[in-house]
Amino acid sequence: METPSFNPSSPANLPSFLLLFITVYLLGYFLIFRSWKSPHLGSSCLMSLFHGTPAVVLASHALLTTPRAFFASPNTAAESTVLDFSMAYFTVDLLHYLVFLPNDFLFILHHVATLYVFATCRFAVGHGAHALLLLLVLAEATSACQNVWTIAGYRKNDVVLARRVRELLSPPFYLFYTVVRGLAGPVALYDMASFYGSGAAEGAVPRWAWISWLVVIGSAIVLSVLWVLRNWVDWFREKNSGKKFK
Repeated sequence: METPSFNPSSPANLPSFLLLFITVYLLGYFLIFRSWKSPHLGSSCLMSLFHGTPAVVLASHALLTTPRAFFASPNTAAESTVLDFSMAYFTVDLLHYLVFLPNDFLFILHHVATLYVFATCRFAVGHGAHALLLLLVLAEATSACQNVWTIAGYRKNDVVLARRVRELLSPPFYLFYTVVRGLAGPVALYDMASFYGSGAAEGAVPRWAWISWLVVIGSAIVLSVLWVLRNWVDWFREKNSGKKFK
């Protein structure tokens, strides 16, 4: 049975997913991380955990069940569901930043830009989700590891176990992140740019859409690479300074 294609009049799952992520955030804030000085930090990570790996699974399923799809194919129902799922997460996390971390302009801009890409693909264009979900899989593949690393970092000065987890997890996490974001990501972006630049999406994905998508995704990849490079530098600096005091 053929998977239904994009239908702009079909009911979206967005409201249900919004409720899901709001619930997860509130559970983290008022129950799981209530003893923290800043429970909102743990709540954001918890919500990210509920998004990252499930998004990889959902996106992979959507991609594998449409084997003949290409970068300009009409969005299937499964692909649209993944877009709704991710838009809900980024919307709630954006509200988190606007309320608790309004000066973190980089993350706020990242979330707004990501929502723009997903929303235009889902509601304005109706094509191209196949390409975006490939990149979503790469972007969220490191999510679980990153959130454990982040939570451990929040508690490393208060909990010995958290400090040990952070120290042990940092090198493999940085390596994994470097391979996925620094190597696989640019390759996928190049394939996407080559396809759209060739004119193969003419009549399906408007030029304004795919150009803006490439700018947003390319900028995100550059920032991700700079972020992990800074963490590598800090890690090597800490290791070298530790050796001096032995």
